[in-house]
Amino acid sequence: MTLKRLLGGAALGIGATVAGNRLVARDETDLPTPLGRDLSTYRWRGFDVAYTEAGDPTDPDLLLVHGINAAGSSHEFRYVADALSDEYHVLAPDLPGFGHSDRPPLLYSDALYATFIRDFVEDLTDEPTVLASSLSAAYVAETADELDVESFVFVCPTATTIPGRRAWLRSLFRLPVAGEGLYNLLVSKPAIRYFLADHAFDGPITEEWVDYDWLTAHQPGARFAPASFISGFLDSEVDLAAAIRDAGVPTTIVWGREADLPPLSEGRELAEGANARLVVFDNADLLPHAEHPEAFVEELF
Repeated sequence: MTLKRLLGGAALGIGATVAGNRLVARDETDLPTPLGRDLSTYRWRGFDVAYTEAGDPTDPDLLLVHGINAAGSSHEFRYVADALSDEYHVLAPDLPGFGHSDRPPLLYSDALYATFIRDFVEDLTDEPTVLASSLSAAYVAETADELDVESFVFVCPTATTIPGRRAWLRSLFRLPVAGEGLYNLLVSKPAIRYFLADHAFDGPITEEWVDYDWLTAHQPGARFAPASFISGFLDSEVDLAAAIRDAGVPTTIVWGREADLPPLSEGRELAEGANARLVVFDNADLLPHAEHPEAFVEELF
């Protein structure tokens, strides 16, 4: 009887997980465009990469590269894109594995994203200013010596999240039923609100932001790139300060005073080591461009 009950309970648990996974799954047509504009497609190494283009193509190019997290997308720049397009030709991709871009079940890596950014800059821009957030700044820095750019603006840049690479954890999140169920817990609306409040925003969080993060995190194939992120495989081995300094590109590092992952002290140390300008926004965490969009654009552009 005990074995029968155990097997019966396991079957019920698996059935409930499958049902729950189906319940929260979303079709691509449910996801609005990240910046409220039509999307273009960049065909890159088998991926269809979606990107937003805004502003006059004859203006200087500005590439916006969103940060990496379970719900990452170019929606991160929603509050500044329109203002920036007044003076710049803005290009904002959803990185491979995120947003409206293809999300095949690959083993994603930092090298993939560094190569993507290098190729995107070479193929679609002309000496752009590159605005990159968090881990994405490290991907830019990895290939900085190969990029023909005007300047860098890095928002709370970091090369690592949780040190170490955990193949077992990546494998767990990639499992068809249990992994998908675990991932859906990670990107539930309560979890998204918690993470945004804990280390993204210092002030209030809008439901529009939570809703978009939830939708983008529940698209087909959404868990595969985050599986590599959570398990440390998207961390970079680049020496961020040295790479920025050696690139010889004018660089501004932006930090929120209330940020603690990583803290402002690391921002000061990085700016000094990279010979970069440091701009600090009060009452902001890791997303000062979302919390203080007008001040951000006025100060930096």
